[in-house]
Amino acid sequence: MEKKTKLSSALAEPGRSSTSPPPSVKDEEGLQLDDDQAGQPLGPTPSQSRFQVDPVSEVAREAAAGGQEPVPPADAVTHRGRGGSGGEEAKGRFRVNFVDPADPDESSPEMPSGEGGGGVSFQNGDTVLSEGSLHSGGTGHHYHYDTHTNTYYLRTFGHNTIDAVPRIDHYRHTAADLGEKLLRPSLAELHDEFDKEPFEDGFANGDEGTPTGDAVTNHVADGKGAVKFGWIKGVLVRCMLNIWGVMLFIRLSWIVGHAGIGLSVLVIAMATVVTTITGLSTSAIATNGFVRGGGAYYLISRSLGPEFGGAIGLIFAFANAVAVAMYVVGFAETVVELLQDNNALMVDEMNDIRIIGAITVVLLLGISVAGMEWEAKAQIVLLVILLLAICDFFIGTVIPMEDKKSKGFFGYKAEIFSENFGPDFRKGETFFTVFAIFFPAATGILAGANISGDLADPQLAIPKGTLLAILITTIVYTGVAVSVGSCVVRDASGNVNDTISAVTNCTSAACKLDYDFSYCKPDCKYGLMNNFQVMSMVSGFAPLITAGIFSATLSSALASLVSAPKIFQALCKDNIYPGLQMFAKGYGKNNEPLRGYLLTFLIALGFILIAELNVIAPIISNFFLASYALINFSVFHASLAKSPGWRPAFKYYNMWVSLLGALLCCGVMFVINWQAALLTYVIVIGLYIYVTYKKPDVNWGSSTQALTYLNALQHTIRLAGVEDHVKNFRPQCLVLIGAPNSRPALLHLVHAFTKNVGLMICGHVHMGPRRQAMKELLTDQARYQRWLIKNKTKAFYSPVHAEDLRDGAQYLMQAAGLGRMRPNTLVLGFKNNWIQSDMKDVETYINLLHDAFDFQYGVVVIRLKEGLDISHLQGQEELLSSQEKSPGTKDVVVNVDYNKKAEEESSKPFSSDTSPMMRKDEEDDGKIQPTQPLLKKDSKGQGVALDTADQRLLDASLQFQKKQCKSTVDVWWLFDDGGLTLLIPYLLTTKKKWNGCKIRVFIGGKINRIDHDRRAMATLLSKFRIDFSDIMVLGDINTKPKKENVAAFEEMIEPFRLREDEKEQDVADKMKEEEPWRITDNELELYKTKTHRQIRLNELLKEHSSTANVIVMSLPVARKGAVSSALYMAWLEVLSKDLPPILLVRGNHQSVLTFYS
Repeated sequence: MEKKTKLSSALAEPGRSSTSPPPSVKDEEGLQLDDDQAGQPLGPTPSQSRFQVDPVSEVAREAAAGGQEPVPPADAVTHRGRGGSGGEEAKGRFRVNFVDPADPDESSPEMPSGEGGGGVSFQNGDTVLSEGSLHSGGTGHHYHYDTHTNTYYLRTFGHNTIDAVPRIDHYRHTAADLGEKLLRPSLAELHDEFDKEPFEDGFANGDEGTPTGDAVTNHVADGKGAVKFGWIKGVLVRCMLNIWGVMLFIRLSWIVGHAGIGLSVLVIAMATVVTTITGLSTSAIATNGFVRGGGAYYLISRSLGPEFGGAIGLIFAFANAVAVAMYVVGFAETVVELLQDNNALMVDEMNDIRIIGAITVVLLLGISVAGMEWEAKAQIVLLVILLLAICDFFIGTVIPMEDKKSKGFFGYKAEIFSENFGPDFRKGETFFTVFAIFFPAATGILAGANISGDLADPQLAIPKGTLLAILITTIVYTGVAVSVGSCVVRDASGNVNDTISAVTNCTSAACKLDYDFSYCKPDCKYGLMNNFQVMSMVSGFAPLITAGIFSATLSSALASLVSAPKIFQALCKDNIYPGLQMFAKGYGKNNEPLRGYLLTFLIALGFILIAELNVIAPIISNFFLASYALINFSVFHASLAKSPGWRPAFKYYNMWVSLLGALLCCGVMFVINWQAALLTYVIVIGLYIYVTYKKPDVNWGSSTQALTYLNALQHTIRLAGVEDHVKNFRPQCLVLIGAPNSRPALLHLVHAFTKNVGLMICGHVHMGPRRQAMKELLTDQARYQRWLIKNKTKAFYSPVHAEDLRDGAQYLMQAAGLGRMRPNTLVLGFKNNWIQSDMKDVETYINLLHDAFDFQYGVVVIRLKEGLDISHLQGQEELLSSQEKSPGTKDVVVNVDYNKKAEEESSKPFSSDTSPMMRKDEEDDGKIQPTQPLLKKDSKGQGVALDTADQRLLDASLQFQKKQCKSTVDVWWLFDDGGLTLLIPYLLTTKKKWNGCKIRVFIGGKINRIDHDRRAMATLLSKFRIDFSDIMVLGDINTKPKKENVAAFEEMIEPFRLREDEKEQDVADKMKEEEPWRITDNELELYKTKTHRQIRLNELLKEHSSTANVIVMSLPVARKGAVSSALYMAWLEVLSKDLPPILLVRGNHQSVLTFYS
């Protein structure tokens, strides 16, 4: 029976506007099956096969008369159909097209797929890529989501699905060095209903910054042909050349003379311990993810963050630049000594050093600029020379020569070994001074890591090359120290006639070997203590040692000349220091930092011309040690943070050993030169503070972030186990503000008394169609939190989606916060436009207060007579930000929506719109801080000044950002709510902007007990340790209000009265049921006294507090179910109208103040 292929609900995966990426492997196998082959096993397994499917359109359906057999779910095999009628196509059906990998013309999903019906293609799309393919830089084909096609790639995984299997290309960065970034299907594509677009903005997963395929292709193409080094040429050779410096040839023998063989080996071992621990730490960091260029800077910055990374990157790059000068001057000094020996000085000793040094650094620059390949070849040549020189020394130790005995060389002798084994410190030298001289010889272990961007596989090369280089160089240092200490005596005269002719009292090793050098001590010219050229003297061919010295100095200089620009380029690319951005540019296929080379050359040349590096040398050593210390600390810190992202492939590290390494590095810094160590600390801390202050906009997932999270989590859990205590009560406010920048006055006032004291959560309810609201919610979460941070507001933004305002507020009150960090006070703005609003909105507003009391929240209602909401000024942020960019502009043009009154808009507790959708007029994270008069556009597009009401609203919205004038904060503490009404103004006056304000307390009392009540309140306040300027007892609260005010109140509530006495009973009951907010005559009469009290209190407020900066007053409570919403709203209206900013406060009647210690 002929059937058409269908996709059931389980198979019809949603997603109509994107394609899952096809495989990048070209040699894929395509199989096509007929009916009689259905039962045969397939070549590719189900998880390796892929369909190419597109939805059948009406036109395509009419054109293709063929049908398809059903897809068996178990095998996921589609058979070739034998024809059939294409009479109808249900929505959601697909045509399965054959894709022949050998024929590019057939790969288009638009091509017909065979006779009668759609053929089936299986492609081996999940071929496991080899290591080589992973690092090949791409295959030339780059795929990305194309939202304008109807093509799908369905994988077979037991059933048809567009779910992608795990693949390395899904985890790349958007601009990966090693291959293209591919996008897996978004959750919306897999989950959303099929008849809806999985994403409407053209990007999956909100990945708006993902480049197009062309962009990725271009990026990868740029990397083709780049020179990449393996672990030997890239790391091992460089590290060995950098570690083997001049110290090996001209200082190690002197160290053995002073410290002896035993302590010399100890000095080498101590230095090796420090470098080995640092090498292990470097290996751990280097194998915890892909390493780019930048060496020590990259490792530290990605581990500890931009603050430490930026500080170390700058000084490490500078240290390498100056190190070039040090090594070149060392080379020049050796050449000048040779010139002196041959009486061939050009000018004088100092100027010859400058001339030779300048010529040398120019040649080195030429080698470096020629490219990394040339530089690597030069390093190989220098290494060969260096190894020959070392071999020359060891060969020389076994060649006996009589003419060398007078200079102290006797070959391997037990007597010399025994005498030289112990120390013989002279001229004020100590173990630590000798160690300080030797340690710089052990540095250079980061030479390979510094060119990490030029390594083929940094994760393999850095650990292997660095640790092996440390091992080899340590063995050579130890071997040279033991050999020279066993062959050469400490003092020798060089006089061949100093042989022993008669019996003397001489007991030294030289005497036992028939030479007496005792008469020339301590001013002998030869021997370990006096001659720096001992290795040349011992060697079989002395010029080779000189060549070795040249090789050691030039190779170290070349390595530093390459390292410094690479590190500096990586630092500049990250834009940590904006002024240095120009040095980030690279040239050529290797992205060579030519500008950095030039800068390094100029720095090196400057120090070469000075030619006095005795002061700067210890500082450079300390700079290197500071970076070693931070690398070790990075490993300790990352391990301590327990971040799931810390998974080094190199397992031979320990967090405590790394901490010990960091401490050792700091200790060695002081041993070498304590003044230089202090200077290094000052520079690092100074740069750290600068970068911290600048707050670069980078997010590298550093261990600092991980540890911050861990500490917060641990403290939150610990806090959850602590019972609440009245002494530790803090107002933790849930502010129903909507978009945080829509009501700046509300935000700033609450922030004034919660900053550094309590929690502040900005709640925002998104309403309306769920799909749109959820999209806005996710976008706003990051956007407004970033806005709060940018505006230095210590608060959290918490959006929710709900069907209506009340549900959303209930969600927030129940779920906001964590553990003990949960809100206990609800703050919202007063609904100024309640009279003109739909009374259902008023009902919802009053129910928010009732719900808060039900949840045991305190309540704060804030009212400004001008209003709170400024969001009806359209486009204000964009225009304000444009004003900042062009200082010459004095006016900001703003669209003002006059379809609604400003007072109406300013009163809403949540969203600034009447529609449930969020506004789209805030495209930026702009600051709501208008400082210039705002203008609106008239019909002709000309700027027209805002009306007075809007200008007053904007002025009022900024009043709490300014320093408050020396006035009062009036506290009308009429009812004991636990003390929240008193605590909030106290916290307010402790802040810098409010510390000029004095607290005045107003309480109710009887006329005949005013003094007694005042003294009682003064006693209570003094026990609470709250300063006040005055206490006023109001004995006339219960006096009847003025008749005109009562009449005005009755006129205000008239539209909301039920007037049941004038209606039939059943009509009145039905009306009350449908409109429960209406005020009944019985209710009005029952609460007449309370109504008059609110009117009277407003009169007293105007009389006593009209000049206060802010008024804090007890919020009247209406019994739920007894007082209608309209009446309660009228009480709040009449109580707070025409006053300075007023906070109506009601605690939850649990004590928040105590006078006990």
